[in-house]
Amino acid sequence: MENNQYQTLLFEIDNGVARIVLNRPDVHNAFNDIMIREMTDVFNGLEKHSEVRVAVLTGKGKSFCAGADLNWMRRVKDYSYEDNLHESLELSNMLYSIYSSPKPTVARVNGAAIGGGTGLVAVCDIAIAASTAKFSFSEVKIGLIPACISPYVVKKCGEGRCREFFLTGERMTADRALDAGLVNKVVAVEELDQAVSELVKQLVSSGPEAIARCKELLRNVPLMTYDEVKRYTAEVIAQIRISEEGQEGMTAFLEKRKPKWFNDSGG
Repeated sequence: MENNQYQTLLFEIDNGVARIVLNRPDVHNAFNDIMIREMTDVFNGLEKHSEVRVAVLTGKGKSFCAGADLNWMRRVKDYSYEDNLHESLELSNMLYSIYSSPKPTVARVNGAAIGGGTGLVAVCDIAIAASTAKFSFSEVKIGLIPACISPYVVKKCGEGRCREFFLTGERMTADRALDAGLVNKVVAVEELDQAVSELVKQLVSSGPEAIARCKELLRNVPLMTYDEVKRYTAEVIAQIRISEEGQEGMTAFLEKRKPKWFNDSGG
């Protein structure tokens, strides 16, 4: 099922996989206000698609995402504080819509991810990069800062590495990004689709509700005290054990068969 209502994105759902393609190859898939709103709409809407098991985000052409579009930046440069705040909140909401999606999200990093483009990598659950991909938090080079993407990059890479990356704006290789924890795997560009396909197969073999609750767990646990987390985690696992999916999963394991969702996914 393909959706052609977007100006800056290609969006389709095929065999349980939602594919979101940044579709501005002429400007290296740089984002503007339109793309921000369309990305928010796509990811907020994924929850309504029960058939979607995984979302894959990538860029059309040779680049993943070059960050903010220059024409958009020319307009933003002359905005008031209030207008800048509004635009920045829209960007923050877009990033959070990807990060908080109940569906597992995969970044297929086919090329350069610069500035806000690295933020799109960081908000995805798992990122696989082509060995030719380049990364940079280049904002400081033009007197800006990686503000809206910072919570997600710090979570993935840690404060120590981010102090170096944010302050220097250095251009990183894919291997350097792998070492920093920004991406999970690096492969030759001709092997990228196969690597993503193998990861998707792994993800759809797991319980969809279990994955959604795992993502919820990962968001909530770091914010809790030990007293809070003891109760919360006990409640979560108790709820899952008595749920329809939990019952099916445990029964399938004991009966030495594949659970229903695995068969439904075509695995």
